[in-house]
Amino acid sequence: MRKQSAQSARTVTMWVAAFTLIAGSAVLPAREAAAVANPLSAFFSRHDQPLKQYRAFRRMHAASEKGNHEAWMEAWTELKDGRFSYQIVSERGSDMVRGKVLRAVLEREEELVNSGNTEKGELTQDNYEFAEVGRDSDGAHVVEIKPKRKDVLLVDGKAVLNDGGELVRVEGRLSKNPSFWTSLVNIVRRYARIGGVRVPVATETSAKVKFVGASQLEMTYHYETINGRPVSVSENSPAALSHIAAR
Repeated sequence: MRKQSAQSARTVTMWVAAFTLIAGSAVLPAREAAAVANPLSAFFSRHDQPLKQYRAFRRMHAASEKGNHEAWMEAWTELKDGRFSYQIVSERGSDMVRGKVLRAVLEREEELVNSGNTEKGELTQDNYEFAEVGRDSDGAHVVEIKPKRKDVLLVDGKAVLNDGGELVRVEGRLSKNPSFWTSLVNIVRRYARIGGVRVPVATETSAKVKFVGASQLEMTYHYETINGRPVSVSENSPAALSHIAAR
């Protein structure tokens, strides 16, 4: 029994490496970049209101494809005066996944934000090269994003924009695997504009972990305030968010 427990602990330790090293880039909003030489340069050069503070209810779910490791967690998260903090209000499922994965994701985000290292994962010219590649099957504009260096905080993939030049989502594969134990780490970050501020509303991450198999981590954000302004229930509803992102 002790041997089996030790093996389970090692398994989850390998699993958490797939997610905690990318937590910061998965959840932080992109900072506006300078204009770039392509038809969508207006998007990258726009001077929108930055996200300076917020209070949001975070729902998190992590599971392995085999179903032997799964947990849920809900927490209040807050950015204020440049500092990130969180308060867990409910959790269930695997004790190990809750402690070693979900709680570790929040701890990693706290470390990244409070150390002032968020710029390393942002959608800027310092970190990426941008190239317009046309439209996807839904008619949205697609911009290829290529990291300028191998980094676990950078995504090799694409940014999807609507006709108004709004960022709808970023998706792709990490440019560098978080560890020897993980590979094929894919991310989809979804954004919406709430109260004039572009914010992340959902993140989906999948990874292949040695001895564990395919694993997923999902997070959704429901905002109470953004830059000191209360956010209405309708603005936070999935239908409203979809409408905002589609403008």
